[in-house]
Amino acid sequence: MNARNDRTSYAYSRMSVPVPELEHRPSAPPKELLANTAFLLARLGMAIKGRALDEFEQAGSNMYHYSVLALLGEGDCTRQATIANALGVDSSQLVGVLDALEEQGLVERRRDQTDRRRHSVSLTPEGRRQLVRLRAIAKNVEETVLAPLDEPSRTALHELLERVAGGYGVFTGRE
Repeated sequence: MNARNDRTSYAYSRMSVPVPELEHRPSAPPKELLANTAFLLARLGMAIKGRALDEFEQAGSNMYHYSVLALLGEGDCTRQATIANALGVDSSQLVGVLDALEEQGLVERRRDQTDRRRHSVSLTPEGRRQLVRLRAIAKNVEETVLAPLDEPSRTALHELLERVAGGYGVFTGRE
């Protein structure tokens, strides 16, 4: 070993006190990005999605499950193809989601009596109970995010976001 390596190893070997974990604080984005509403919406959306994913996962579910159960809970949409279209997912992806929900006893699929190629999907009683639990989780996430706003501000924000989403075609199938 050369002298340089000896000094280095000796210096490190004398450190018997563990280095405390430094608190990780993300650095602030540039002012230019903070002044950009689209950037703020995207950043907030990612944070909300992360929080919701964690909460749903703790409940043994996910956002796809919640979306399907919520859609079925409204009662307007029962065919697999219509559900996939309403949620903007590929029908083959929806099959996997429905398989998981069916295995958990949350939905039931039946062949359509008028067209055997189609499947009708419905909530089971356990599916309705799970939907109530998932709605509570979603509401809790929303309440946490919107806590700094009073009710009139929340209503105004929601209306503005609906206008932006409608103009962009987010919920109408056009982009």
